Amino acid sequence: MENIKSGFIGIVGRPNVGKSTLLNTILQRKIAIVTDKAQTTRNKITGILTKPDCQYVFVDTPGVHKAKNELDRHMNKVALQSTKGVDVILFLAPCDEFIGENDKFILNSLKERGLPVFLVVTKSDLVKKERLDEKVLQWSQQGFDFKEIIAISSTKGNNLDLLMEKIKEELPETGIKFYPDEQFTDQPERFVIREIIREEILLQTEQEVPHSVAILIDKLEEKSTLIKVMASIICERKSQKGIIIGNKGSKIKSIGIEARKKLESLFNKQFYLELFVKTKDKWRQSASTIKQLGYDKDSY
Repeated sequence: MENIKSGFIGIVGRPNVGKSTLLNTILQRKIAIVTDKAQTTRNKITGILTKPDCQYVFVDTPGVHKAKNELDRHMNKVALQSTKGVDVILFLAPCDEFIGENDKFILNSLKERGLPVFLVVTKSDLVKKERLDEKVLQWSQQGFDFKEIIAISSTKGNNLDLLMEKIKEELPETGIKFYPDEQFTDQPERFVIREIIREEILLQTEQEVPHSVAILIDKLEEKSTLIKVMASIICERKSQKGIIIGNKGSKIKSIGIEARKKLESLFNKQFYLELFVKTKDKWRQSASTIKQLGYDKDSY
């Protein structure tokens, strides 16, 4: 066991830069929800990849963004605190977007950590090589001492093997594994179920609805081949409740069907899923309500 490396790798960046897609691709399974909407990830999500000689523990974080309410502030705090206690940081930035104020804010926060930071330029398949080289050059002129700069494409698999090799070089030789070989996340079942339901709402609703939604698991019964779940979808206004329910209940039915398919695939069990929609006025402004709705590590 003495030659085994193991360590923690923080994944940070603005919203929608490909953090969760990268994590799911590396693990070859879905543990982080992915949509084209900003701020999809709200919690710190741990993904574990175990190889014979190395255990990688990835910490996916919410995108750092300008905070408009208590939930936003919570997400930013989670993201930046998650860079403490890791061995390597992956700072993700897409190759097809400008370097913005949020990027610079994150980099300034990372300077204090004194850790190896990899700049991972994502979505490299979307631009030509000249533009990609130009973006890498722009980043190298930001006055930050990156340990590595690697351009990747999670969807095409470009340079992921190289990224994993470089990460492994930086991980300590601990001689131990932090988690059993078969474990792929440290998140409890309730968290995973909530996130899959929320992902389906994000995918099937538009405008203001997605970010006004949280999920409460009211009841969870697990048997050998069946998991029964009753869950409440919490939104902020009656108009949002109407959108989620849909005409004659068509939308909530569709959300339930698609979420159940994903859950059955993930857990390899049959799911009975019953969804209810409730309103809780301005829940995103209330720290106590945010904690009640699961955005706190002590509330699972």
